[in-house]
Amino acid sequence: MKQNLFQMPFSSLYPLYLQKAERKKRTKEEVDTIICWLTGYDEKGLNQQIEKGTDLETFFQEAPCFHPAAAQIKGVICGVRVEEIQDPLMHKIRCLDKLIDELAKGKSMDKILRKTA
Repeated sequence: MKQNLFQMPFSSLYPLYLQKAERKKRTKEEVDTIICWLTGYDEKGLNQQIEKGTDLETFFQEAPCFHPAAAQIKGVICGVRVEEIQDPLMHKIRCLDKLIDELAKGKSMDKILRKTA
């Protein structure tokens, strides 16, 4: 199962993130901001990965810099506590899932991006 998920093109997952956010009146710009914040991609790099059809494993391996504040991402996604996921790649995927989930649930961008006052 994990291997199948890792080989899934990021371009297949991206529209699902957009749909989830837009159903809750959030924007593509907010989704892109979250993805870029977490992975270190800029807008151009993100779009290139989507256009290339890069799989999830490669998408995260080629990410310029996984955000250090990602360690603060906690909670349950898909029935599993994010902070307890041992596989590094699965942890990164679920961190992104959790951030998009927080966006759809109406959290402010400052809280999602773990900004401290």
